[in-house]
Amino acid sequence: MPGIFDQPDDAATPLTPEERRDLIPSHIANRDELNEAEQENILRGQSWALRRRRRDVLNEKFILGLHKQMFAEVWRWAGNFRQTERNLGIPFYEVPSALRQLLDDTKAWFDYKSYSPDEIAVRFHHRLVQIHPFANGNGRHSRLMADLLVMELGRERFSWGRANLQEVGDLRGQYIMALKAADHHDIRPLLAFARS
Repeated sequence: MPGIFDQPDDAATPLTPEERRDLIPSHIANRDELNEAEQENILRGQSWALRRRRRDVLNEKFILGLHKQMFAEVWRWAGNFRQTERNLGIPFYEVPSALRQLLDDTKAWFDYKSYSPDEIAVRFHHRLVQIHPFANGNGRHSRLMADLLVMELGRERFSWGRANLQEVGDLRGQYIMALKAADHHDIRPLLAFARS
């Protein structure tokens, strides 16, 4: 019988054997159970973030804390920068400095009114995905970060296609295509997808 990590999952970043050993729930036997456990933890993390009266979204401590809240009941490495290379994202040793640069850039976009609130949050999301700071959960974390940021800027939360992108293949494909367009400096598809 194949193990949990032998089952393909196009929605997840492949984990190293060391990262796989950091799975906390011992009852998880298949990918569906892992996705369910992560989703329950993500909902608790979302609740934690939304009920905080004061949150400094553009702060490294908050970013790490949110990831920990979203995944700490499933993964021991939750809330810590990845320590391994990935097939996407920047080299792991550049993550802290790239994140600080993103935070500074985002503050400048806001201060100088470089973009609309939606575009600031979507550009933040895109760059955070490009950095890929965590072993896994980067897309889900960065979408929630963008939601929190756009809400701080006085707008409604994004809808992101109104579905769980982990489960809806065609919608996930649209999201990936929008990210790729943003990689090529066309942010419009990602802006539209965020509000779809």
